[in-house]
Amino acid sequence: MRTPRYQQIADELRDRIRIGGFSAGRLLPSESNLSEEFSVSRVTVRRALEQLREVGLIDSRQGLGWFVAGDPVRQPLAELDTIEGQLVASGAIATRRILDFAFVDAPSRVAEVLGETRVLEVRRLSLADGEPFARVTVWCPEEVGSRLSRRDVEAKPFYELLDVALRGAEQTIGAAAASPLDSALLGVPPGSPVLVCERITRTDRGIAVLVSEHVYPGHLTVFSAELPGVGTSDAPAGLRLVE
Repeated sequence: MRTPRYQQIADELRDRIRIGGFSAGRLLPSESNLSEEFSVSRVTVRRALEQLREVGLIDSRQGLGWFVAGDPVRQPLAELDTIEGQLVASGAIATRRILDFAFVDAPSRVAEVLGETRVLEVRRLSLADGEPFARVTVWCPEEVGSRLSRRDVEAKPFYELLDVALRGAEQTIGAAAASPLDSALLGVPPGSPVLVCERITRTDRGIAVLVSEHVYPGHLTVFSAELPGVGTSDAPAGLRLVE
């Protein structure tokens, strides 16, 4: 008996995933692109994809599409850490690609936090096993940035480059829709769900020295915090609630 066409497509996609053609968390081609590639209807493609989802090989999310199933990177909020540190802890190979390195007029929010009108702005792409994981933009005072080079920030995290003791950071996390620019950088559809984190890092004297914005595809990472017991007054480690 001839193998049904949807089964042939499911087998082909399964083989591509198993040989590393699509890594965990990576998006599959759209249903319309797969329909064109295999010269079948979208109904047939959808049946093949549903079969792979039933065995836990792929998953889908509204506004995002189909992607290879895998555990998201868990980022604990208990202590100050870098994206690279979190990726290495999850077993991934972490690298970064510098997109922009320039001294600019501070955006209004950055000027408000840092109290500076001129800042170094570094925009980079953080990669996990060679695939986009986050778009990060970091701003620091011009005086601090004048001691850094593009090569410096490509080789090491800012925390290792600052010649000051750090007290910690405030981090605010929200949901948003991917902008056209971020969708192109992160390889996700425009308007798909992303997590946006603003982090303000302070010295041991309480002076804000870094402002950063981190944008993650919503299916690639989660943030976790240990909550105190009922009746205790301590705030969860690393977690700040805002109105």
